[in-house]
Amino acid sequence: MLDRFLPVWIGGAMLLGLLLGRWVSGLGEAVAAVEVDGISLPIAIGLLVMMYPVLAKVRYDRLDSVTGDRRLLVASLVLNWIVGPALMFALAWLLLPDLPEYRTGLIIVGLARCIAMVIIWNDLACGDREAAAVLVALNSVFQVVMFAVLGWFYLSVLPGWLGLEQTTIDASPWQIAKSVLIFLGIPLLAGYLTRGIGERVKGRAWYEDSFLPRLGPWALYGLLFTVVILFALQGEQITSQPWDVARIALPLLIYFAVMWGGGFALGAVLGLGYERTTTLAFTAAGNNFELAIAVAIATFGVTSGQALAGVIGPLIEVPVLVALVYLSLTLRRRFATPSEPPREAQRDA
Repeated sequence: MLDRFLPVWIGGAMLLGLLLGRWVSGLGEAVAAVEVDGISLPIAIGLLVMMYPVLAKVRYDRLDSVTGDRRLLVASLVLNWIVGPALMFALAWLLLPDLPEYRTGLIIVGLARCIAMVIIWNDLACGDREAAAVLVALNSVFQVVMFAVLGWFYLSVLPGWLGLEQTTIDASPWQIAKSVLIFLGIPLLAGYLTRGIGERVKGRAWYEDSFLPRLGPWALYGLLFTVVILFALQGEQITSQPWDVARIALPLLIYFAVMWGGGFALGAVLGLGYERTTTLAFTAAGNNFELAIAVAIATFGVTSGQALAGVIGPLIEVPVLVALVYLSLTLRRRFATPSEPPREAQRDA
């Protein structure tokens, strides 16, 4: 029932968050105030609870089959670090030329590649868990190295070349590495240790047939909790500035659709099979909103338009990527698994 009515639960969580943020005075400020070293503790707890069960499902002894797939790795790097930032830059300038704060916030969102929610979108769409773990880890390393560099390029250098308005961001390598260590490192280590200890003590059959089914629903509980908190934090701003939200939402909608569609089409052309094609598409479409929001707040302030644009990112991403999960599952029947023999061979056998 939890899986079957997922859109209902997420829609209810979004509505609950909006109502709480709008009607409970001071709730947003209270939630935002509960942070550790600039990281929102409630959101961090929700994301960690969400990611841990999915990463506990990964068969870590099969990761070598992913690391050897150069087509998948190269395709992911190109989509995430060349296509994604360039697309968001173009959309932000084309659709928000008169709103420099929102425009800058969206460009920052485009630079922050996803390391958290993509894990659960991929799992819900029946993507390749091992491939998702490898791609998220790979893009996390690139994020630590490239985020500040690309921020400088897309906010200062490229606009200068084009005769556009220039700006800068304040993003230290430690700030980015800290986001990666918390939101990927902790649940990844926990998932790895859980599987290793569980299989050693009880065996793989018990682990996958008995333990994982009991652990699995907690991923969706964490997702729903995170959605409520996100919407509660900005409930008043969203309902009081609907036109601004709509202006920010339009380039985000186009961005998610193009990145997911491009990733899915590229995976199909490369013959990656359904599971890895789905993983490629979702890792290309998702964004690390925690990092984007933290950078926007550190550089421009908590009440800035840049920070609001960063917050709107996941609020649009959640319903859009839920819809893309169902689209992926609908397209699944068009794929044959890479190991499946041709139909002629099946008939001969």
